[in-house]
Amino acid sequence: MSDTTMSRQESDAVSHPSHYTGGGIEAKDALKSAMAGSGLSPMASYWWGCAFKYLWRWSRKNGVEDLRKCRQCIDFLIEEVSE
Repeated sequence: MSDTTMSRQESDAVSHPSHYTGGGIEAKDALKSAMAGSGLSPMASYWWGCAFKYLWRWSRKNGVEDLRKCRQCIDFLIEEVSE
C-alpha cells in the first residue's frame, strides 16, 4: 500500500471513528439535528458542539477525562450565552 492510500480500517478511524458512533447513529448527525435552527452565536454553537462531542464519546474513549472536558465546554457555553 502506498503512503497516499489508506486501508479501510485507517479510513474508518478518520472518517467514522467508533467512539463517535453509538446505537448506529454518528455524533455529527445527532448534533446537526439537535442544533438545527438554534439561532446561537458561532461561539455558543462551537462550545455546545464540543460539549456534545465529549458527552457522546466519554464511555467509549477517555472516560471521566472526557466528562471533565465536557463540563469545561459547558462552562464556556454558559459564559457565552450569559453575555
